[in-house]
Amino acid sequence: MTGQVRTLVIAGNGTNCEREVANACLLAGAEVADIVHIARLLAGEVRLDDYHFLNFAGGFLDGDDLGSAKAGVNRLQHARVAGTPETLADQIRRFVAAGKLVMGVCNGFQLMVKMGLLPALDGNIQQQTASLTFNDGGRFEDRWVYLRVDPASPCIFTRGLEGLYLPVRHGEGKFVVRDAAVLQAIEAQHLAVLQYSDERYQAPVMDYPRNPNGSVAAIAGVCDPTGRLFGLMPHPEAYVHRTHHPRWTRENDLPEEGMGLWLYQNAIRFVREQLL
Repeated sequence: MTGQVRTLVIAGNGTNCEREVANACLLAGAEVADIVHIARLLAGEVRLDDYHFLNFAGGFLDGDDLGSAKAGVNRLQHARVAGTPETLADQIRRFVAAGKLVMGVCNGFQLMVKMGLLPALDGNIQQQTASLTFNDGGRFEDRWVYLRVDPASPCIFTRGLEGLYLPVRHGEGKFVVRDAAVLQAIEAQHLAVLQYSDERYQAPVMDYPRNPNGSVAAIAGVCDPTGRLFGLMPHPEAYVHRTHHPRWTRENDLPEEGMGLWLYQNAIRFVREQLL
């Protein structure tokens, strides 16, 4: 492993945001941001072990057949890596055990939840306890939302942040849990990192359109108890420069950096401080 921050973005089978995610990683300071088709990982040409920060980009994995990202999860869990007895899920679990970072956006968040990587209560990254399902409105939502950040969350990616303004683009973004005990544990451990909120980032909201999908407890993003695994439905990679803001021609005081970039900067900073 070199002194460079090496990030990996998995592509293929319907993802369509991999270039934006790789660009965000580079803008945040990573020296390497490789976009790798999942077929190359399954062929054993590329190994997760050689990277510090794994990204599951958004898109429409397998056309969202079987539900959001479920087919993609099956591929990770059951397809063998050529020349080895392991699956990509085995590599991901080893990646996590090594103290590295994983982030999933939109379809990538759905994948992490259905795989059991999130919320990973009690450190169990193999048991699914939550899911993402159809928006309450029954339609695809493409809009910008305000997000409250839980300051008590262990999440590496949101350190020092109070609120975010990001776009959502999804038809299945409603976060649901297996039972009341799961929600209680998520809230008790402050794993609900992001909640759809009012314009001042003060209070979670359940009313449409500020909450675009009806997520339980207004949850828009969650992390695991270590704070190193993080997923969210909104797209931070879609706001990494002021010109990405929907009102950039009318609000002259916008900073050059978009709010979404802050998440990637926190991730790269963690890698430099803890993993190099």
